[in-house]
Amino acid sequence: MATLEDVARIVLMGIGATAVMDVWLIFMKVLGVPTLSFALVGRWIGHLWRGKFAHASIGQASPIRGELTLGWIAHYAVGIAFAWLLVCIQGVDWLHQPILMPAISVGAATVAVPLFVIQPAMGAGFASSKTPTPAKNCLRSVMTHTVFGLGLYLSAVLIAYA
Repeated sequence: MATLEDVARIVLMGIGATAVMDVWLIFMKVLGVPTLSFALVGRWIGHLWRGKFAHASIGQASPIRGELTLGWIAHYAVGIAFAWLLVCIQGVDWLHQPILMPAISVGAATVAVPLFVIQPAMGAGFASSKTPTPAKNCLRSVMTHTVFGLGLYLSAVLIAYA
């Protein structure tokens, strides 16, 4: 059973891991590697609330008021949810003595959500199949989610030993 302190640790771990992922995305952008705009995520969520799940191209869908803010909020909320998933799998004790491989494994496994749910719903196809470079896009997604897993671990260590 998770205590209020454990819940706080999970929330902080999710925020920390998502921030590590964001630093990675900034690094990728600096190198000229295209990354997803969280405004498009917000646009997708906004349309989802209006009853539309799938789009031929989310970029062509009508903009949603506040979509960038909504996208960023969703990005961090999902990071917290994935941190919660890790603790559900590993148990609350993992928060007090984090181990690297479970965090990396869960982080890497979370790539299933964008590849098989978000990308198809936004018009990119399953595993980026409708994009010009599907294999490259999938590899980038796997790397980004593995970095998120590393962020889960690093955040848990900082929280556990702070």
